[in-house]
Amino acid sequence: MKLSSKGRYAVMALADLAKFDPNEPVSLRDISLRQGISLVYLEQLFLKLKKNKIVSSVRGKKGGYTLNKNASEINISEVLSAVEEKIKTVGCEKHSKKGCNGKSAKCITHNLWDELEDYINVFFEKKKLSDLINKRDNRI
Repeated sequence: MKLSSKGRYAVMALADLAKFDPNEPVSLRDISLRQGISLVYLEQLFLKLKKNKIVSSVRGKKGGYTLNKNASEINISEVLSAVEEKIKTVGCEKHSKKGCNGKSAKCITHNLWDELEDYINVFFEKKKLSDLINKRDNRI
């Protein structure tokens, strides 16, 4: 299982944003330079984050983005969901009657991967954006 770049980059960008004064907008250009993420890609991600009310935009010369809530109130699963990132460890639909191989039975390892998916989703649900910025070894 691999998390796509949109999920990783959205979390990175929001962690960067959360390190600054919540009342002062941060430009995507600055986030792009600090985190090494394409500005065009950040613009696409932040449109989704704004649509899902995780961030607000401020226009003008000193414009940029701010978080809509405190970083301690934003869980990572909320961010992943906003950018349409899905954690999926099984090849089939979780509650489908059809099995993993397109047959009537689940594959022999289905329950293992299904349990891992649940564990990962609970992990991201418990982790807050503030957990990322409060670690002493983070480099932003």
